[in-house]
Amino acid sequence: MGRAPIVRMLLVAGTMAFGVPGALASSQARGWGYLVERLVADGVPRATVERAFDDPRVPRFDGLDFSLRPGESHALYRGLLSARSVAGASDCLAEHRATLRRVERETGVPADVVAAILHVESRCGAYTGNQTVLWRLARLAMAAEPRNLHRNLLRHALLQGPRPAFDVGELTRARGGYLEETFYPEVRATFQVADRLGLDPLAIRGSMAGAFGLPQFLPSNYLKFGTDGDGDGRVSLYDPDDAVASCARYLQGNGWHPGIDRAQKRQVIWTYNRSTPYIDTVLALADRLPRS
Repeated sequence: MGRAPIVRMLLVAGTMAFGVPGALASSQARGWGYLVERLVADGVPRATVERAFDDPRVPRFDGLDFSLRPGESHALYRGLLSARSVAGASDCLAEHRATLRRVERETGVPADVVAAILHVESRCGAYTGNQTVLWRLARLAMAAEPRNLHRNLLRHALLQGPRPAFDVGELTRARGGYLEETFYPEVRATFQVADRLGLDPLAIRGSMAGAFGLPQFLPSNYLKFGTDGDGDGRVSLYDPDDAVASCARYLQGNGWHPGIDRAQKRQVIWTYNRSTPYIDTVLALADRLPRS
């Protein structure tokens, strides 16, 4: 089938999908209606959700272009194995040695691995990000919103040309669904984290990927693995003791144990970031840190 027929089919499908006037425009959330209604259906108070998505700190949703075959390059992490970077990670380990060693005894997760992750993620707290986490996660959770999905179907059909090497529609729908089902729970978890900490959901700041704190946790991981490392009765991922304990608990909870082999270590770190270059960098950096 040539490109023109594919495009015409997508345009017709889009017209049919959105033929009900105002079907997605009834929300007062400036383009976020699809997500607002799902959150409300899952029990988040409507007033809380609409207040967040009506806030001027959250831009209007104007679409999300997503790729079909995402991936990271080793070049992205190359600088983290430079002599200067290794020295910085060593300083992180030395500064927090007592906590790292204590947590290693409690969890079986080596101090050098935790220090390596904290360094790779945030330079041990020097760069934790200043983005509004809720908005960053919400954009990704809108990937399969009908209008956005249709736009990406059309875009990828045009990019592939008249003889695509794969089923563009199937892969686009699968990728959009994956993004929604991965990041929608994180949006919901952001409201839960804010409620637990007594914060405005928009006050939680982090990276462009929607992660926050020294270990750059997504909100659901804060809820699952956040640990009070200094015994002050609260969990702050910006506190080094809490961040170290939380990171180690995450790795332990995902299968790290004493005697784990290299392949098993890779599987655990894959749950932290599904990127082969990331895993390679964390383990290579940990290997270069002092063990005493």
